[in-house]
Amino acid sequence: MSALILAGTASGCGKTTVTLGLLSALRRRGLRVQPFKVGPDYLDTAWHTAVTGVASRNLDGFMLPEPTLNVLFTTHMQRADVAIVEGVMGLYDGYGTDPYYCSSAGLAKQLGLPVILLVDGKAVSTSIAATVMGFQHFDPGLNIAGVIVNRVSSESHFQLLKQAIERYCGIPVPGYVPFVEAVQLPERHLGLVTARESMVNTPAWQDFAARLEQTLDIDRLLAIADRATPPPGQWPPMPSRDAGAGLTLALAEDEAFNFYYPDNLMLLAQAGVNIVRFSPLHDHTLPVCQMLWLGGGYPELYARTLAANTPMLTQIRAAHRRGVAIYAECGGLMYLGSTLTDADGEVHEMVGIIPGHSRMGTRLIRFGYCEAQAREDTLLAAAGETLRGHEFHYSDFTPQREAMLDCHKTRDGEILKRWQGGWQAGSAFASYLHLHFGQRPTLLNRWFSAARAAL
Repeated sequence: MSALILAGTASGCGKTTVTLGLLSALRRRGLRVQPFKVGPDYLDTAWHTAVTGVASRNLDGFMLPEPTLNVLFTTHMQRADVAIVEGVMGLYDGYGTDPYYCSSAGLAKQLGLPVILLVDGKAVSTSIAATVMGFQHFDPGLNIAGVIVNRVSSESHFQLLKQAIERYCGIPVPGYVPFVEAVQLPERHLGLVTARESMVNTPAWQDFAARLEQTLDIDRLLAIADRATPPPGQWPPMPSRDAGAGLTLALAEDEAFNFYYPDNLMLLAQAGVNIVRFSPLHDHTLPVCQMLWLGGGYPELYARTLAANTPMLTQIRAAHRRGVAIYAECGGLMYLGSTLTDADGEVHEMVGIIPGHSRMGTRLIRFGYCEAQAREDTLLAAAGETLRGHEFHYSDFTPQREAMLDCHKTRDGEILKRWQGGWQAGSAFASYLHLHFGQRPTLLNRWFSAARAAL
C-alpha cells in the first residue's frame, strides 16, 4: 500500500494548496490517486475531488470507531496506486491537549503512515532546523519521513534550508514549494463545486502543478509512501443489503446544498437505496421519493432564489404531509425552518416544516465536535441513544417547539458547554449536527422504517 500524510506545523501553513498541487502532479503521471482528509472538513475534500475526479474521504477519529476508520481507509485504497492524506491543523493538534486524539499524528500512528511535514520557509534559514527538530523530539516514535518547505524564494534559498534540516535533523527534504500568488485559495470558501473545478483548471493552477514536478522529487515521495502498512479493520454491524430496497432518496445537491460525506451515500447505496439528485434552487419538481435529505451548505447566499422557487417549497411541504422521511443538516435545517434572515437583514420565507426562524450572524455560534443524546425517539436515534458529530455555523435557529437532543461539548474529559438542539415534526428531523453514519450504520434502519410508511 502506498500512502502518506501531508501534515503541517499549524493551520494556514499551506497544506491544502500543496496537497492540491501534489495531487495534480501525481495525476499528470497517470497514477490513480485516492485523496483523504483528517477530520470532518467538507471544504478541502471538495477541492481534492475537483482536482482528482475521485471522491475524497474523511478520516474522522471522533465520529468513527478505530476499526471502522481503518476498514474504510483500506477499502478506498483498493483501486488506488497511492493515497495522499491531508492533515488537520498542526501535526499534533487534535481535540483537546491529547496530541494523538483526532490529530494527524494520531492518525499516522493508527494507519501506519509516513508523515511528510510541511514547514514555512519564508524569512528563515538555519532556524528552520530547530522547528523541524521540535516536531521530531516531541514524539521520536512518530515516522516523520520527509520535509517539504513551503514559500521558498529561490533555489539557493532552498539549498540552504535543505542542508540545515538534513544536517541537524537527519530527515530527507524531497523538495520545496515556491510562492505563487495566483494559486492562493480564497479565504472564504463558497462551497461551489463548479467554481472549484473551474479554479483548479485555470492555467495558473496547471502551471503550478507542472512547476511542482520540477521542485519536488516525486519519485522520492512515492518511495516514502511505499513504507505504509495496511492496518487491520472491521466493519461495524450494518443494515442488511436489502434494508433500503424499494426506497428512493431525493438528495438536494446544488450551490446551496452540497455538504455530504461520500461514505454516507455509499452506506445508503449498499443498503439498496436508490439515490436521485435534485436542486432546490433550480428544479421545480421534487423527484418521487420516500426519503429526502437536505445537507449542509450555504442557503443564506441563495435565500432569495430558494424563497422564490415556490413550486419546490410547495412540493416539499406536500411530501412531508405524505409522510416522506426527511432529514436535514445545518443548511438543510435553515431551509426547513419558517424564515431565514440573511446577512443583509432581509427575511425570506422558507419551507416551514420545522417551526422556527434562522438568522445569520457575524461570528461562529458553535464550532467543533459534540455529542447529542436523544431525549425522545427521532428519525436517526431512539430515546437515550447518542450521536457523535460536529457543528460549524454562523446562523442561529430560534425554534418554536421543544428540542429533541441534549448536546454537550467536552475537552480533555471536562464538559465545556451544554445546549439543546434537533427538532422533529412528523416524519422530518433537522439539526445543526453533521453526522458520519459510519459511527453506527444501523441507525439508518430507523430512517428506512419511517420511509416505508410513505410507500
